[in-house]
Parts: sequence; C-alpha cells; structure tokens
Amino acid sequence: MPRAFQENGEMITVRVAMRFTNEPLKRTPVVLQLDANDEIVGPVLTDRSGVATFDLPPTSGRIYVSDVERFHGRLTGEILIQLWSITQSPDDSSGAPGIVTKGSNAYPGMAQKTVLVGDREVLTDSEGYLIEPSDWSEEFAKALATFERLELTSEHWEVIRYLREYYMRCGTQASVREMVKHFRRIWGSEKGSSRYLHDLFPRGGPQKQGNRLAGLLRTKGEH
Repeated sequence: MPRAFQENGEMITVRVAMRFTNEPLKRTPVVLQLDANDEIVGPVLTDRSGVATFDLPPTSGRIYVSDVERFHGRLTGEILIQLWSITQSPDDSSGAPGIVTKGSNAYPGMAQKTVLVGDREVLTDSEGYLIEPSDWSEEFAKALATFERLELTSEHWEVIRYLREYYMRCGTQASVREMVKHFRRIWGSEKGSSRYLHDLFPRGGPQKQGNRLAGLLRTKGEH
C-alpha cells in the first residue's frame, strides 16, 4: 500500500516500485491531480531509480501511475507506491484482481494434501491445485512456491497476476499461445516466448505450475 514519508521542503517525489522485490519501475508515467483546483501536473516519467519529481510545495491530491489512481491524500516529501504489478487494479493490494468463482473442486475419492499458510492449513489436491479457489492469497502462492522450491521474482508475479486476471475476464484459463502473445508484447520477443515461460515455471510450465500458484486449475488439454 502507498505510504507517505516526512515533509522535506518544497518538493514532492513519487517512488514507484514492485511490492515483493522493491525493483524500481523505470520510465513509468506519474501524474498529480491537485485537490484545490483539480489541476493536472505531469505526466513525469520515473527515472532509473523509479522516482518522479515534482517541484511543488506540500499539498493535497491524487497520484496516478500509468493512468490508474494509486494514492489520494497529503502530497509531501517522498511518497512510495508499491505495486503487485504494473497492471494491478486500482483499489486492490491483495494481489488478486477480484474473487475467483467460489465453489469446491473436490470430487469423491480425491487425494488431498495441505499447504501451511501462516498458521492455517489450506487444502489442495495431490498435485497442489487449490480445492477451494477462494482460499487463494499471495501468502498461499509464496508457501506453495517454497514447497515446490521455486523462488518467486517479479516476473513470476506478473504471470500469476495475468493468469488470474485472464480467468476473471474470460471465465477460463489462458492458453500458452495467449500467454506468449501477451508477454511478448510487454517483455519483448526473447522473454515473451513459450521456452522462457517454461523456464520460469519448470514444474509443468505456466499452464500447470503457473495456474497452481495462481489458484487455478491447469489448462485442459495441455501439459
């Protein structure tokens, strides 16, 4: 969540970074909308350290990052905006774009196991797919990744978020072809490839391991 730091003179700075890695988001447009008169200031692109600087005295207003409102309140000193991903929905810090369809995936005789998430045991099937989709959380994804010996990076989180957003929008899991098309557009041809996505998720690729971590079932007909 955004947090404001101490006042430090006639300057407002906005620092934009990834939540889990603190990786700065470079060349990202930041706009201020001042409460006093609705004046728009910017856009200002973040620099190599993820900072956009505005030569303004302390005031009150809104901060927009890539055209999405991320903060509303006192604008003074340095304000840190931490994003789950650049595509994160405006009012959601849980890492989920919304509630995935409720209901159990259990069936008679299903082999089950548990994943310890904090002090709570979350049920999955024998492969690690959630039985109750509404049990998903960032903490579950991290716990399952640890169990599967996968160290999550910002790229993993981008894929996990994309998978959940796609499911919410389309009601079905994304195919590898659709994943490649999306990530080629935002990562470029070298990383936006089936091979790179499978390197990121070595235990079954993005349609198995990726969907497990995203709280979804695997894409049917793929492996």
